[in-house]
Amino acid sequence: MKPVLSIPSGGALDFLSLGALVHRLDPGIIPFRKATECKIHVSGGEFNCAANLQDCFRLNTGIATAMADYPIGDLIAERVRAMGVKPFYKRFKHNGVNGPNMATVYSDQGLGVRAPVVFYNRSNEAAAQLKPGDFNWSEIFGAGVRWFHSGGIFAALSQTTGDLIIEAMKAAKAAGAVTSFDLNYREKLWNIWGGQEKALSVMKRIVEHVDVLVGNEEDLQKGLGLKGPDVHAASKLDPSVFVAMMDDVVRSFPQVKVVATTLREVHSTNRHSWGAVAWMDGQTYQAPTCELDVHDRVGGGDGFASGLFYGLLAGEPPKECVKLGWAHGALLTTFPGDTTMATLEQVKAFAQGGSARIQR
Repeated sequence: MKPVLSIPSGGALDFLSLGALVHRLDPGIIPFRKATECKIHVSGGEFNCAANLQDCFRLNTGIATAMADYPIGDLIAERVRAMGVKPFYKRFKHNGVNGPNMATVYSDQGLGVRAPVVFYNRSNEAAAQLKPGDFNWSEIFGAGVRWFHSGGIFAALSQTTGDLIIEAMKAAKAAGAVTSFDLNYREKLWNIWGGQEKALSVMKRIVEHVDVLVGNEEDLQKGLGLKGPDVHAASKLDPSVFVAMMDDVVRSFPQVKVVATTLREVHSTNRHSWGAVAWMDGQTYQAPTCELDVHDRVGGGDGFASGLFYGLLAGEPPKECVKLGWAHGALLTTFPGDTTMATLEQVKAFAQGGSARIQR
């Protein structure tokens, strides 16, 4: 069977991402207005994928990002090292008062009928100041990179981050790497400096250079301006609307070979039905549906993307790639924090229909 993607067989890095590092303050099930203590998780959609692929899937990964030289930056850099991800930092000197800063995400876990609440402080964020010319792509890609990834949250941070993604995508393609992009449309971020019109102008230019897209039908409509079809899904787990949009994707971006998304029905904060679907080179592949007892839902989508990317990098059949992503995303929701604590053996066992029976 002909592979869906032409992925280089070797290189210094299997996977390189470009994005913002953030730290997430998590008071658990206590709302912030009543919180007396928090756990600190290090996150960022692009970093999560690199960390997951390194720690669980045993690949060599890197992240190109901003780093501010103050204790919060030191904390984040320590976590990057702990996950084994190779950093390529553009460094910013913190002035001791107002930045540049490493962004903060505040997110309680909710419980039962009470949904999680997420809000941000991205004021004077170092990553938003990143611009074309900040990284030596010829040197980075010259050592060999098999796969390059970025996302829509980073693209939304400023006037310059989208252009930096495009610069990196062009360098990646010139070096023979596969490229992926998680649309991750975030209305609040885009509204600060131009709204959906600006998002469309930036995201469309990026996706012209992309082989693998991650995003649901809302991401495709709001982030790329694709028209939703006259198809009504029976439930959130029904992929019919997503599948019906693939003709539009191919017509607008004919170089895209893979489009994938998770399917999630939220029954309560801690009980979700979970599935996934991918379109690969004209064919649709769907994972099973499972019932999740969710501990921390943040990072589940990045967990899915990581498993999917691993399957493709490992040359697995398309259906198996989707199941690996689905299994890893499911497992990730059972851990605290945004990055994986799963093992490759656990992911493969769950993808093959494993259960929660005790492992002795």
